[in-house]
Amino acid sequence: MTRQSTSRPLAIGALRTRTRLTALTAILCASAALAGCSSGDDSTAAESTAPTLTASAAPVSTAPADPEAAAKETALEVYQSYWGEMQAFYADRDGTSEGLKQYAASEALSVAENAAGRAHARGRVYIGKVTVSQSAVTGTDLDSKTPKVMLSSCLDVSQWQPVVADTRTPVELPANRLTKYLIATTLEKWPQGWRVVRDEPQGKKC
Repeated sequence: MTRQSTSRPLAIGALRTRTRLTALTAILCASAALAGCSSGDDSTAAESTAPTLTASAAPVSTAPADPEAAAKETALEVYQSYWGEMQAFYADRDGTSEGLKQYAASEALSVAENAAGRAHARGRVYIGKVTVSQSAVTGTDLDSKTPKVMLSSCLDVSQWQPVVADTRTPVELPANRLTKYLIATTLEKWPQGWRVVRDEPQGKKC
């Protein structure tokens, strides 16, 4: 009898303790559900709630532009635009050289203003088109105080015709004149941009 009365309270106590632990575990799991509480391995829960890391893209490295190549390209473009403005200047008897000044300066600008001025004073204008071809860079001096680019081109003026401004009558020209010839050009980088400063016919066919 004594042995039975002693073991029964112990069994009841153990059952109550186990029941309390089970209830406590349930409460903790319910209150910590967002924290990933589970009866499984803790490491699995930690992995499921860990933030996802996204690798940032590596910066794209761009090679610096080649200053000499850029200067050459700009000089070639300016020379084409220079002749576009030359055509407009020579074709307008009452025009000014303001447009031409965006592409010409120094000696080249003076020669153009004087030659066009003489033609306009005689009642003549130039109509048609000048074709610039075979342009190539023959030298550069970008380290000087005023950077320079030198060009060689083939100038075709066969379709660029002087006419009497009022009647558009063609002006007679020498039969043996060169209409397609080499021309040497120097451009300089001024504060306002690249400018043609010399444009010299070489007296040679191209």
